[in-house]
Amino acid sequence: MLKKRDLQDCHSLYELITHPDVFPFVRQKASSYEEFLFMTKQTIEAEERGELISRTILDEWETPIGTISLFDIKNGSGFLGTWLGKEYHGKGYNKIAKELFFNELFYELGIETVFMRIRKVNIRSQKAAEKLPYVAQANETRKSIYDQLNAEGDIYHLFEIPKDLYTLHVLRSESDQQGDSHLLNA
Repeated sequence: MLKKRDLQDCHSLYELITHPDVFPFVRQKASSYEEFLFMTKQTIEAEERGELISRTILDEWETPIGTISLFDIKNGSGFLGTWLGKEYHGKGYNKIAKELFFNELFYELGIETVFMRIRKVNIRSQKAAEKLPYVAQANETRKSIYDQLNAEGDIYHLFEIPKDLYTLHVLRSESDQQGDSHLLNA
């Protein structure tokens, strides 16, 4: 479902990123395929330097359908950036990709906190974030970060995913699954 970024996926991803419902909400905007290829190469190199972590999201047939990244990594935290091609919206891929990515970040790569800045006009992403049981609104609790994000105007909401809250979610999910299997075996 996730794999390290690869230049071979650029053509498929560029076709998806240019959709008008996707492009405005993408952090790394490319105005041509060549620019997208160059940005992807820079992303791969930045990951090698430990500045970010980026993965390609795949569907069941291993077709690239979007990307998920952690940008601006400092002191065990960074900012999440994710996008899916329009035809993959609302099909559950985002939730699965996030959980796989968070497992890698928190349990393999030593990240402690993932921040999400979501444009206040992006109601779809806000609602999706609010549905996740391990996400906390951070406009007030991380006021200095919130103020930095909005230095140019009232643009973003700030959310955070702390490792401990995510771990609690994982443990509850595992417990629920074990409880369900006991009911089936009874």
